[in-house]
Amino acid sequence: MDHLKEMEGRDGRIVDRGLILGLADGAAAAAARTTRKTAEITSELNSELTAEIWRAEIAAKAARLAPLLERLSPIERMTKLREEISGRIVFTTSFGLEDQVILHMLVDSGIDVDLVTLDTGRLFPETYELWAATEKRFGRRVRAIYPQQDEIAALVERQGINGFYESRDARASCCHVRKVEPLRRALAGAKAWIAGLRAEQSAGRRDMAVVGADAGYRVIKLNPLFDWGREAVQQFAAAKNVPVNSLHAKGFASVGCAPCTRAIGPSEPERAGRWWWEDEARKECGLHTG
Repeated sequence: MDHLKEMEGRDGRIVDRGLILGLADGAAAAAARTTRKTAEITSELNSELTAEIWRAEIAAKAARLAPLLERLSPIERMTKLREEISGRIVFTTSFGLEDQVILHMLVDSGIDVDLVTLDTGRLFPETYELWAATEKRFGRRVRAIYPQQDEIAALVERQGINGFYESRDARASCCHVRKVEPLRRALAGAKAWIAGLRAEQSAGRRDMAVVGADAGYRVIKLNPLFDWGREAVQQFAAAKNVPVNSLHAKGFASVGCAPCTRAIGPSEPERAGRWWWEDEARKECGLHTG
């Protein structure tokens, strides 16, 4: 009888107290899962909304800056950008001809920006030599951002040490691990990005601009030498005795990772030596294409 009383419900029915507890626990767990899912959806929607707001703000600011900067000199462009942008500005250099000229302008004008380079681990010895000479010449440290070690290990395990020659997808994967992902870390929290792109460098870059909104990295992007020709850049470097990569004198117009760069012939475009085994129209690493 005592056992039956323990199982007797408040309405007089005989019930299993363990079952009641089990049902209650299950309902609580289901409610918790629903709450978590709702929170995840809300967070995702808020994140998307925030991203859209960022894109709109960046686009509006870039549109306002464009007519102001386009008529200025490269030094004036960077000075004006610094005046207009409240927050961190990052200049990324690969120690190419354009980047060396921009660095000279920045240092000579005292413009406050972070100096960053992406060390892919596959650069030419001449590039490392220039890196050291550049720091000595300008008295500034260029901060290196490296690929994630575990991602490099997984990449090489998957496609081999030089697997990027096998397909464009394999090469793009290598560029992503060694350059694109590190750039995201380099630009995290930055408000603006200064780069060395010029319209004359390739057909794909002619459609870019002096200044624009890079929605992928959520920054204002300035290409201060965008409308300069290569000869003008060379003349400036020579006049100011700017240190340049010794590979330029050997026919390397554009210098990237050693396995993916060759010298070019007299009639070839500047970037013909980059990923030369691929279709000319698709040769970008991903840094400037989102």
